[in-house]
Amino acid sequence: MHGTADLVKDVNLDAARERANALPLADYDPGDPELFKTDTFWPYFDRLRREDPVHYCKDSMFGPYWSITRYNDIMDIETNHAMFSSAASLGGITIRDVPPDLRRESFIAMDQPRHSAQRKTVAPMFTPTHLDELALNIRKRSTECLDNLPRGEVFDWVDKVSIELTTQMLAVLFDFPWEDRRKLTRWSDVATTLPGAGGLVATEDERQAELMECASYFARLWKERADQPPKSDLLSMMAHSDATRNMDPKNFLGNLILLIVGGNDTTRNTLSGSIYALSKHPEQYRKLRENPALIDSFVPEVIRWQTPLAHMRRTALADYEFRGRRIKKGDKVVMWYVSGNRDEEAIEKPYEFLIDRARPRTHISFGFGIHRCVGLRLAELQLKIIWEEILKRFDTIEVVEEPLRVYSSFIKGYETLPVRIAA
Repeated sequence: MHGTADLVKDVNLDAARERANALPLADYDPGDPELFKTDTFWPYFDRLRREDPVHYCKDSMFGPYWSITRYNDIMDIETNHAMFSSAASLGGITIRDVPPDLRRESFIAMDQPRHSAQRKTVAPMFTPTHLDELALNIRKRSTECLDNLPRGEVFDWVDKVSIELTTQMLAVLFDFPWEDRRKLTRWSDVATTLPGAGGLVATEDERQAELMECASYFARLWKERADQPPKSDLLSMMAHSDATRNMDPKNFLGNLILLIVGGNDTTRNTLSGSIYALSKHPEQYRKLRENPALIDSFVPEVIRWQTPLAHMRRTALADYEFRGRRIKKGDKVVMWYVSGNRDEEAIEKPYEFLIDRARPRTHISFGFGIHRCVGLRLAELQLKIIWEEILKRFDTIEVVEEPLRVYSSFIKGYETLPVRIAA
């Protein structure tokens, strides 16, 4: 790793810490995507956890919102479904409100009892028996991908490995046409990006046009599956289930996007994050090489350390007093997973990356309660198998430059990560 890049990063973080400590708490806007693009949000959340763990931002590019920053407080909001709603009709699960006419239900953006009925439809994909079958597929594809990586030259890990392997997995889960699989990556990115000049899409209209293309592509596949006997892919499961076979077009697209983003962004950014984390902590990399059995605790630790989704959002269904603050009906409440995963009161030495951590599953990256990520075991399985195969092949993967990060306070991810594997 370049010493200069580290130096610049430290200087940036020091400057951010100074700014965070000097700025009045009333002026805090921790959801500003620029802080995530520059990886300088940490000191803001550190101070909020200490001084104002239930914080109100009165003005931001996303409108006013509450920030919940401590681990146990996040748990309390996450499990209080009677008071805090995920419903798409109230704005959904991200800090960015979806315009009312574009709101689409999915089971993550839905309250009980309908939430469980739709979620149960796809749950069989993630049973132990089915995961055992998928494991063979993951290993085969991982070995092919890793065996074809260039040696002795710089390449982008995000594109060649993280995107490629997660997109292949998605194509398998949906039984999606193989030659078109990169469309899945594109739709996932378009669904979560903030439109703007120079971005993936310039306007909301452009985004919607691409998502409509996604909907019509999948509608064709859906019709094929509905006309065939049930199979074990996600589309067939939904097409043959009472809870989902008659979804309206908005609910259909909502669930598609949820499954595409859920299956793509989290694993892909944690896979990139694992390379980056080990490059920052060479002593942990050495430990992993000397004892590959540590993969079992390394995987949940990297999921905590990376926190691939920075937040989830709820909407208050009534006025509510929480930790001495008055949350009003209709207020937007943002649970910052990325802050909860660095909470000293819940996690020992949270800023350290420790692959042999005693309780590595004490993290909130997958959420908690009824909305806990349905595919979390598959995500862990993918990371475990890929790392087993990496350790068989490469002594080390050298990160040669700081990554470019995504302009988003929802997806905490990497656009590029330049690496080199010794020839």
